[in-house]
Amino acid sequence: MNSSSFPDSLQRSGGAPSAVEVRRSARRRRTVSAYREGDRTVVLIPARMSADEEARWVNVMLDKLAAQESRRMLGDADLAERAAQLSAQYLGGRARPASVRWVTNQNTRWGSCTPAEGSIRLSHRLQGMPEYVVDYVLLHELAHLLVPGHGPAFWQLLEGYPRTERARGFLEGVVAAERLPHLPVTGDGPAAPGSAG
Repeated sequence: MNSSSFPDSLQRSGGAPSAVEVRRSARRRRTVSAYREGDRTVVLIPARMSADEEARWVNVMLDKLAAQESRRMLGDADLAERAAQLSAQYLGGRARPASVRWVTNQNTRWGSCTPAEGSIRLSHRLQGMPEYVVDYVLLHELAHLLVPGHGPAFWQLLEGYPRTERARGFLEGVVAAERLPHLPVTGDGPAAPGSAG
């Protein structure tokens, strides 16, 4: 197993600089994983990986670890409270859902809304994603309580949320990563291709 340090520009833990050690292994064929070891981050990669792939995967794994460490899991009650806060902040308090909850039977959508019932359901797949992503999906569904469909009036409601495009890009990246035919990641990494999606 070969070991190397990673450039300072990519050494971060939750946004703060930290040492990154990349360990290459000839036995590791298709997986990438990472973990914290004291004050440094260890990223395990296949020996055959190019320097560009290494840099990309180190970034992916550092972001993944930082997100895991900085988030807390929201329960249904917390989710309803967060919905009320987002509605007040971005929608003038006009969106008032009757219920907001996590569901496990929603694998092809991030969220759904039934305006007639005032119910919002978020996919359990969002649990563990960065808070700004969960907030975006929740705000998206709250906006559907006010405007059905995805026309100009709907998107105008979301204009006030500063991380809309970033969150949409994150979610698109998750979907794209799930479709990759190579380098499925196990353990601490992103979901392997073919997983719930």
